[in-house]
Amino acid sequence: MKPYRSLLFVPGHKRAWIDKALASDADAVIIDLEDSVPDEDKALARANARDALESHTADKGVLVRPNALDTVHFGADVLEVTHANLAGFLLPKLFSRDDVVRFDALVSAAELAHGIQQGGVELIPSLETAASIQKVEEILSGPRVGGVMAAAAKDADVSREVGFTWTAEGQETLFLRSRVVLAARAAGLRSIVLGLWQEVRNLDGLRAFAHANHQLGYTGQVLIHPAHAPVANEEYGLSDFMRTYYEGLVEAFEEGRRNGHGAVSYRGDHIDLAHANHARQALAVAGTN
Repeated sequence: MKPYRSLLFVPGHKRAWIDKALASDADAVIIDLEDSVPDEDKALARANARDALESHTADKGVLVRPNALDTVHFGADVLEVTHANLAGFLLPKLFSRDDVVRFDALVSAAELAHGIQQGGVELIPSLETAASIQKVEEILSGPRVGGVMAAAAKDADVSREVGFTWTAEGQETLFLRSRVVLAARAAGLRSIVLGLWQEVRNLDGLRAFAHANHQLGYTGQVLIHPAHAPVANEEYGLSDFMRTYYEGLVEAFEEGRRNGHGAVSYRGDHIDLAHANHARQALAVAGTN
């Protein structure tokens, strides 16, 4: 999956909110059919998600979070919402790779039912149970997995499951966040996102949180408010300064190689092929946003 910098959650039963999310600065939206939608509005949420996918043509990713496998809603969610314009399903409350396999079978059947090319809709495991974090490598080896979301939110499912007390500094979740990044990189995933910052008006706190997680290796963040998107885009994106730095680094390396050198000095730093490849990757990722 494309490495989105900002992914904005929106309740599926709020049709006008979906349109506002699609018009926001977020790189992608996640239409929620799960926790934010009351049981009596599940069918409405599915219909709204389907309608939004039918009418959506802009260059913005659209994902859907279905209900978990221990509910009565997940089958209808996948069958009705699978669509050619759907980037992927954000899978909630996983416990093992078998859960990914079950969702894969449902999506395959839905693609056939709707005449969609097989394999086009990706699966993004959301790691919000202790079991899923413990089995992260196994889960990320599942079919259709195109990215991963690590949950580290205050007083949410993961904090109850693991038993940590949340702080803005995040020392209590550093191990689990680091483990997810390492497993995702080992699996070759480009989209590694974190959820989420809950203090809507505290943009300075959000910026510090995003900056620290980008340094840790995360490529983007799940958001709950449109005002958070510009901050996430800046922190998980490539600044003009760093873009210029990396472009100059690649140019200096290539010039050195043309002159028969495997390593050169650039702005006082020793650089070689590894540094040039790192710069090329950073520029390539930034070019997709």
